[in-house]
Amino acid sequence: MSYENRYSVPEKWLHRIGFSTGAVQLNVSDIEDRLYAKQLEGIVVKQPVFITALPRAGTTILLNLLVKTGEFATHTYRDMPFVLCPMLWQKFSSRFQQDDAPRERAHGDGLSISLQSPEAFEEIIWRLFWKDHYRDSHIEPWTDCGDDEFLDFFTRHMRKIIALRNQGGEPDRRYASKNNGNIARLDILQDVFPDATVIIPFRDPLDHAASLLNQHQRFLAMHSQDRFSARYMEGIGHYDFGDNLKPVNFNDWIKSDRRPDATGLGFWLDYWIAAYRYILSRQSDTVHLLSYADLISNPHESLARLAEVLRLRDPEALVCQAGELRPAREHSIDSSALDPDMLVHANEINQKLHDNSIRID
Repeated sequence: MSYENRYSVPEKWLHRIGFSTGAVQLNVSDIEDRLYAKQLEGIVVKQPVFITALPRAGTTILLNLLVKTGEFATHTYRDMPFVLCPMLWQKFSSRFQQDDAPRERAHGDGLSISLQSPEAFEEIIWRLFWKDHYRDSHIEPWTDCGDDEFLDFFTRHMRKIIALRNQGGEPDRRYASKNNGNIARLDILQDVFPDATVIIPFRDPLDHAASLLNQHQRFLAMHSQDRFSARYMEGIGHYDFGDNLKPVNFNDWIKSDRRPDATGLGFWLDYWIAAYRYILSRQSDTVHLLSYADLISNPHESLARLAEVLRLRDPEALVCQAGELRPAREHSIDSSALDPDMLVHANEINQKLHDNSIRID
């Protein structure tokens, strides 16, 4: 189903208004703080979890698994399109938003979504406070950690998401985020949230690059036929594929200010190398690498170790979902045009990722 058919005319107008009123929503958020001060009182952001990687690495599956444990709070599609004032929007939208039947998401990967599904929307916040990082052709990584106004707003926002997802009588949930853009912000996340856990899944480089290329081609076709889909993805800060592609410029691997040609497998393998080489240089006690291959081949053991890393109250709530994991879809890969040295380099990085990943006993 296309975005044109998925959203009604009023819904599309609401999204357009939401996408164009970020600064206004920041001011409304201050009003929201006062209106819900009592509900927010006592809620503290403790041990947040940030799941991040290049797209197509298994981040969505991981987020879904964590949310089903009942220990985490995250954005859902119900928060759209007024993401910056979620409590007021929920109060207003609850009058007309109805529970919807799950449908396959636009990626065509078999994952179904509904209004209750968790999703990555916090990029809207990063873009509002850090406009200079979003260039015409790419995104610049974050090297500076100091912005008290951003940290204050983001922390208050996380508390609101926790308040919305809390269940009466249970301990406060922990904030969880799945945001591919956070691989460009590992320094700042570790600096401002020292008790956080960052989970970074990774896949075989050639398989991963082929999956990225396949999605890029899919979204290019979609955006050429359905302009609202391109506006929607840009509005929520998803610059992963299609007309909206803005790769992260890790260590200046992008040499031009012009939009890169991403129609070949070599571009995506080069991007994979730049991203995961950067990630390896940012490892710490906070950052944990997770092999997607291990997760699929040894799901019970992998989820048990992941539960330990995340310090879950009820590890079994995660481990019992092992049966939901499925291998990634295979792609026909023609690597004959790739530079052999690039393949060797990618495999060397992949081995280092495995050597430093969460160990499965």
